[in-house]
Amino acid sequence: MLEIFAIANQKGGVGKTTTAVNLAASLAVAEKKTLLIDLDPQANAGSGVGIDKKDISKSVYNIFFEKISLDEIIVKTPLPSLDLVPSSDSLVGAEIELVGMENREQILKGALQGLDETYEFVIIDCPPSMGLLTINALIAAHAVIIPVQCEYYAMEGLSGLMKTIRLIRNTYNRDLKICGILLTMYDGRNNLSRQVEKELRGFFDKQVFTTVIPRNVRLSEAPSHGLP
Repeated sequence: MLEIFAIANQKGGVGKTTTAVNLAASLAVAEKKTLLIDLDPQANAGSGVGIDKKDISKSVYNIFFEKISLDEIIVKTPLPSLDLVPSSDSLVGAEIELVGMENREQILKGALQGLDETYEFVIIDCPPSMGLLTINALIAAHAVIIPVQCEYYAMEGLSGLMKTIRLIRNTYNRDLKICGILLTMYDGRNNLSRQVEKELRGFFDKQVFTTVIPRNVRLSEAPSHGLP
């Protein structure tokens, strides 16, 4: 059965793309047929799995505005079980272009129909905003993973996302689940990291993953080598 996960947080720089790329790659290494979808106009997920932006002729933008099938866009990656729907800088103005379109919130959901026979997992890397691209991802997804950087404004950024998730549940996707909140860039030597962890676990309890992602220079360097 196909499982679709959106990696979302309206704040930038919290580790969404790193989480999406490494989760997708880990599933692929476990021989789970996985599709990584890059909805971020910065298009970093592609380079993170070894795909050069210069080699991309069509992107996820074309799904939204030309109604072409995913098959025409999917790119094979160096990992045998991992495919990519790349992004491009054309997506920068997509939020404005989508405003006047009919069923604009459910375009991605429609495009993902029929993937059950090809893939076991779809991982969606969302942009750092709560615009229509992220809304499309949340409506299409079965569950959302929320990376949260261990910083002062962590709770503030989460409140808006939680409101959006409740809205999506009440309208387009009542079965949307929160898979978990993932603490990223954690430094156990830092009082702030420990305090943020304590507050998040106190407020969200079991919704916070037990595993935390430590601050790691190698993680930030990996994309420059085209490696997860």
